Amino acid sequence: MDKLFKLKENKTTVRIEIVAGLTTFMTMAYIIALNPNLLTGFGAEGQDLWNGVFLATCIASAIGTLCMAFLANKPFAMAPGMGLNSFFAAVTANIAVITGMSYLQSFQSALVMILIEGVVFLILSIFNVREKIVKAIPLGVRMGIGPAIGLMLMNIGFGSNAGIYSETGGPFYAMRDFFGALTSGFAKESMGSGFQPMVLSVVTMFVGLFVIVALSHKKVKGAVLIGMIIASIVYWAGQSIFLNTNPFASLATASFLPPFADMAKTTLFKLDFAGFAQIGWFTIITLVITFCIIDMFDTIGTLVGTAERAGMLDKEGNMPKMREALASDAVGTVVGSVTGTSTVTTFIESASGVEAGGRTGLTSVVTAIMFLLCMFIAPVAAIIPPAATSSALIYVGILMLSNLKHIDWTDISQVLPVAIMLLAMPVSGSIGHGIGLALISYTVIKLCMGKSKEVSVLTYILSLIFIIKFFLPL
Repeated sequence: MDKLFKLKENKTTVRIEIVAGLTTFMTMAYIIALNPNLLTGFGAEGQDLWNGVFLATCIASAIGTLCMAFLANKPFAMAPGMGLNSFFAAVTANIAVITGMSYLQSFQSALVMILIEGVVFLILSIFNVREKIVKAIPLGVRMGIGPAIGLMLMNIGFGSNAGIYSETGGPFYAMRDFFGALTSGFAKESMGSGFQPMVLSVVTMFVGLFVIVALSHKKVKGAVLIGMIIASIVYWAGQSIFLNTNPFASLATASFLPPFADMAKTTLFKLDFAGFAQIGWFTIITLVITFCIIDMFDTIGTLVGTAERAGMLDKEGNMPKMREALASDAVGTVVGSVTGTSTVTTFIESASGVEAGGRTGLTSVVTAIMFLLCMFIAPVAAIIPPAATSSALIYVGILMLSNLKHIDWTDISQVLPVAIMLLAMPVSGSIGHGIGLALISYTVIKLCMGKSKEVSVLTYILSLIFIIKFFLPL
């Protein structure tokens, strides 16, 4: 074990690494239920697809994390990236509307884009191009993407992730229909029998959020997971007491065997190249570039930031085996595409394992094993209420706002693009549109200031691509 992971060299032990791996898993385990919820409209697209994405989440996370362990020997875990999964779901829904496909066919067509992204990233990682591309993007825009995605996630968590139907219509959403109403009486009248479930959802959401924040403040390991569990208990109790429904009824006939049959039917190697061709090549190129840009910023930022906390950077601020770490991310994404989930990326929650003492790939091996074991609890994950996962979504969104401290607020060429991006993403619901508007505004303002030479060639190219995207019918 020491020879494989160099434990003594990294001043750690098997026990410390196991504890660190469990800690990392506890802090990111919410993704197991949240990812299939997001990618299937919180179960609206059918249980078969939910099961397929659930298994894909476990498998792709485990394989990507194992690659990180054995290729890079780093204590970092992977899973379908937050923000990227929301973007994928939005893209899938838009493809269905534009082409007339079913959501499942649109989903299978969109997976082809994830495969392309993974292959491109694998090639770029091998030739060490990804870091050079990131350095060519304006720093302000780079730093603003995370916070903008965070605001979009908060908007989804607060506003549109737990739609409720009733005899008066629907779906009704917390931010729009509950908080948007001037009085509770008006909300109750407009939602009819959906009012009580809405109140329960709102209470659940805030209980979970406050528990997560309180536990995180006290540095409790697994604060996000514990918060989700407590929120779920509140919701289940409310269902039993106030709504007179049994929240565990589905477990009576559920199978705890991994739903491989559902996965084989919906997502496993179900790449729809024919449907993919119907999307339109220019749209495809734009979307793939957008996925690549977001993933690059997310992964490299997470790797460098977490490695710095662990003292893994050299004197020049570089992380040893960065290329192998980025290649692991690419492999995870390829596996995700053929099993049925969106882009796999390094999770910032890996920092919790680092804080617990994790310093080698053994930490990642433990986390990967936990993801594989989770394949046997699909029915349990399925009864976690959307309102509980909202708590995690909102909390992750809040954490993503922290990068705003790196923005130079005295430089209008940074402030304007970031401000536009912060507004555009949650309002439009599109990460790609937010980034595009930021790049365009950055390029234009630099030209107006007579500083055209400060804009990289790549930024000019990306700005032009987004201008064409916005103004040409695709």
